[in-house]
Amino acid sequence: MQSLVIVAHGSHLNPGSSAPTYDHADTVRATGAFDEVKTGFWKEEPHFREVLRTVEGDEIYVVPLFVSEGYFTEQVIPRELRLEGWDVSEWDSDGLSADQATLVAEDIDREVHYCGPVGTHRAMTDVIVRRAESVTDDPDVGDGFGLAVVGHGTERNENSAKAIEYHADRIAERDRFDEVKALYMDEDPEVDDLPEFFESDDVVLVPLFIADGYHTQEDIPEDVGLCEDHTEGYDVPTEVDGTRIWYAGAVGTEPLMADVLLERAADAGADLGGALDDVRETTRVATGD
Repeated sequence: MQSLVIVAHGSHLNPGSSAPTYDHADTVRATGAFDEVKTGFWKEEPHFREVLRTVEGDEIYVVPLFVSEGYFTEQVIPRELRLEGWDVSEWDSDGLSADQATLVAEDIDREVHYCGPVGTHRAMTDVIVRRAESVTDDPDVGDGFGLAVVGHGTERNENSAKAIEYHADRIAERDRFDEVKALYMDEDPEVDDLPEFFESDDVVLVPLFIADGYHTQEDIPEDVGLCEDHTEGYDVPTEVDGTRIWYAGAVGTEPLMADVLLERAADAGADLGGALDDVRETTRVATGD
């Protein structure tokens, strides 16, 4: 019996924070690739500590719905799941290459395939591009457009910026968009100055966040100049200093994110059958492409 457990942050303050997790779980569940699909959270129920006790499968794949390798994926989640013998060296990662580690969860005495976060997986690059397609309603968007991949960034954890740079570089290598830049909220180059970094008249802004919340709904729109007060709303696109900015909202809300969850599980040995093709097709139809 094959089980998938999706673990995410959640929020006590923002009830919509967990919505993408539930949506992607439903998409994966509909493929029939797993006998059961469970969700667990840090700030909501069921908690990380409890979720494995609800799982019946003997092949368990845990995929963190997080952007980068860091405190939660390296310390909090393994501790709360009580993965015996866990050490970050099990991933043998440079901050981008976490794959999977197979360990015993002590309180259920079963092996768990603990996977790297979705945000550093190569398939996330395609989700970012799909997000640009969705917000512009153009499956061929690219020519004449710039693309800004925006992350939180912090000097306290270098891995926070690595995922943003990784995907921006991969997209730039495709030569689809005229310009591709990695921008940040808390380090240079800052998203506040977005028009200064692009020559393109049109720029799609895709925040590398899992869910829409304070940063994506308030901070970024106000900092970029899409609006003075987020409660007043803004148009898509909005012109700022001569640049039309197409604000896509959190990448994690894109339906294709379910594909990355499946890819992570597949890399850890899960038998998916035709689930990957199904998800890619159904999510494209769902976004109207």
